[in-house]
Amino acid sequence: MTVDSSLEDQVIAAIESGFARTTRPAAPFLQGSRDGCEPGEAVAPFLDLGDWRGIPPAVLDGHYDALSFFSEGGFRFFLPAYLVADVRDQLMTADPVFHLTHGFHSISVTTPDGVVTTGGASLLNPRRYGAITWEETARFRLSVFTREEAVAIVAYLHWRRDKDTLGVAAPAITSALQRFWLERTRSAPTAASLGGW
Repeated sequence: MTVDSSLEDQVIAAIESGFARTTRPAAPFLQGSRDGCEPGEAVAPFLDLGDWRGIPPAVLDGHYDALSFFSEGGFRFFLPAYLVADVRDQLMTADPVFHLTHGFHSISVTTPDGVVTTGGASLLNPRRYGAITWEETARFRLSVFTREEAVAIVAYLHWRRDKDTLGVAAPAITSALQRFWLERTRSAPTAASLGGW
């Protein structure tokens, strides 16, 4: 499938514009999880990077797991680097779509022990987190994005869904757009409303 490069340019421009005012958290606040050594190892290459622009795709792809271990602020700041690299078809392992859609779409898999369902209203881990669901967790993590950033993410998700000719990611993208992202483009705080924060 041939993708219109002008459309790609428009999506990249939307990402760059939407994240133009996004501030970087201080290095100690880039890492979210402190469980074990994996989160620190995943986030370490980003500690000295002051700008998401220009990060080599090999660094992003080599540290795809950082998307799971960034703090909310770290995820917000470095996500556009992954989005732009994806639009440029420079990622082989990293999957920003998963991190923007998981929790809004339920997936059921038949196993020898029965049907297992994850996402949506499924409980995350009751022994550790009580009654929180995957969707509630996703809403919390993704609520960090401003209106302008959400507009850029929606442009990216529409582009990715249109590019998905096999329909693999399309159901999750559609659910995430309908259940979260489109409303976020209308009701999230603007970058200006964050003031000096």
